[in-house]
Amino acid sequence: MIGIGYHTDAFNTANWNFEQCLEWARQHGVTHIECGAIDGVYMLHSLGYWPHVALYEDPVLLRRKMEKYGVQMSEIDAAFPLSIPEGLTLGVEYILHTIRWASMAGCPRVDTTDDKHRPAGMTDKEVLEHLRRVYGMVLPAAEAHQVIVNVEPHGYCTTKPELMHEILHLYDSPYLGMNMDTGNTFIAGRDPVAFLEQFRAKVNHIHIKDVSRELEQALKGQATGIALSACAIGDGVNAENIRKCMEILVKSGFDGVMSLECDAQGGPMLERSLEWTRRTLAEVEARAAHA
Repeated sequence: MIGIGYHTDAFNTANWNFEQCLEWARQHGVTHIECGAIDGVYMLHSLGYWPHVALYEDPVLLRRKMEKYGVQMSEIDAAFPLSIPEGLTLGVEYILHTIRWASMAGCPRVDTTDDKHRPAGMTDKEVLEHLRRVYGMVLPAAEAHQVIVNVEPHGYCTTKPELMHEILHLYDSPYLGMNMDTGNTFIAGRDPVAFLEQFRAKVNHIHIKDVSRELEQALKGQATGIALSACAIGDGVNAENIRKCMEILVKSGFDGVMSLECDAQGGPMLERSLEWTRRTLAEVEARAAHA
């Protein structure tokens, strides 16, 4: 069964804290939540104005708090740009800390990605070898803690199908998977539907992002990702692609979570996105059942 959740970065601009995001989820019947991992102390988070979690917070106590709200964590972002040289130092440690925390928090997935640019002076082959070392250092911990390390299309390598294929096959492990993103693939000039079809066997979590007409005209083919939908999901130029992606997921028996990513604008835009996603998924599932 396909679950619907949302990423707490929807409330970045509203300066909410994580518990406010849990309350929004409870009020709107959302049972899955996703957030970013802060490996250290961050001013806005410490003062209660940032909707993500710090790894110094007790993961078991936070899991119990989430249970009281009827919400579970579908994934946590450890999105350091791993393809840069610091990926082997800062990036690896960030992911390792997040994996350990996630396992105690009851979170089954950690999301990772690369930088939007190829590092200066490196060839594609050298970047892939660099990433082999990075993922080779984190996968033993992922397998020990039974936490999937996902790769998200968001950068130079990961939005290129031929390079994403190489990354996903660096190691033969069920703990190396893919977090599909409908908005990043679209803005990078790819076909989100074809991208999902190619990698469906590796996809276990998906970010649902639409794209406004203005953003498409300004950035399509010139960027490798966007932080959030600048419009409600269903109102942009990527809506039909999202619908077709749902059809692929339903047909293939996907049982993961679709996590909504848009600026909530304090709540209303996320509410519209949630309503469209629920209605569209129900229509897709009904047609599939009838067929």
